[in-house]
Amino acid sequence: METKNKFSALHRLLHWVMAFSMPVLLVTGFLRMYWMGKKAVFAAVNSQDLEVTKEQSNAMYKVLREPMWEWHVIFAHVMIIAFIIRVIYMIAKGIRFPNPFKGSTSIKEKMQGLTYIYFYLYVFMAAFTGICLRQDFFPDLHKPLEATHKLGVYLFPIFIVLHFVGVFLAEKGKDKGITSKMIGGE
Repeated sequence: METKNKFSALHRLLHWVMAFSMPVLLVTGFLRMYWMGKKAVFAAVNSQDLEVTKEQSNAMYKVLREPMWEWHVIFAHVMIIAFIIRVIYMIAKGIRFPNPFKGSTSIKEKMQGLTYIYFYLYVFMAAFTGICLRQDFFPDLHKPLEATHKLGVYLFPIFIVLHFVGVFLAEKGKDKGITSKMIGGE
C-alpha cells in the first residue's frame, strides 16, 4: 500500500469499480446457486401442478435465469479488467503492500498484508475458474472448477469483514482520514 496514503484518481476509480462489481457478482452468484437455481425453479414449477415436461421446465429455467446471469457475466468482465489494470498499475507505480512474512513487520501490517494476499488470491481464483467454466476449458475438471468458483459466495463476505475492520482500525489509528482520501482524493 502507498505509505503516504495519497490515492490517485486511477487508484480510487479501480478500487470503487471493484467495490461495486464484487457485490453484483456475489448476489447474482448467490441467486443462481439458491433461489434462482435449477432445483428451486423446478420445485416452484412442480408445486403449481402444471403438466410440464423436463425439457419445457429446463427451457423455462434458462429464460428466467438469463437476464440475471447476463449481469454476472458483464460484471465479471468489468472485475477482471479492473483487476488486471490494478495489478499493472501497482507494479508500474511500485506500490507494495506490507510483507506479512517479514519478521520486522508489525501485527497491523501483517494483517494488512495477509488481507491483500487473501484479496488477490481470491479474485485471481474466482476469475480463473470463472473463465474456465465460461469457455469450457478443462471439461474433465468442470465439477471441481465449479465448486472452487462457488467458494466465492463464502470467501467474499470474509474479505468484506476483514476490509471494513482494517479500515475502521486505520481510521482509529495513525491513518485517520484514509476513507475520505479513498473517496475524494487529497
